[in-house]
Amino acid sequence: MPTVFVEGPYRFYFFSREETRRHVHVASSDGEVKIWLEPEISVAKVVNLSASEVNTILEIVQKRKEDINADWNKHFSSN
Repeated sequence: MPTVFVEGPYRFYFFSREETRRHVHVASSDGEVKIWLEPEISVAKVVNLSASEVNTILEIVQKRKEDINADWNKHFSSN
């Protein structure tokens, strides 16, 4: 589970052996969310996070999408 980055209370990470569709997992002490990166940024699954927290996470993902995609390429091209 490589960590991509941490912003505030949120840890953004990948699972090494999961599905091939681009996505990122985000965890906090309260819960977690899985975010699709393609074909557009959208929520795949939410566990114990408020709508406000999910919206904040979506804003971060939108802002850092290029970095997340670059890390995805780096991580999964080496596996």
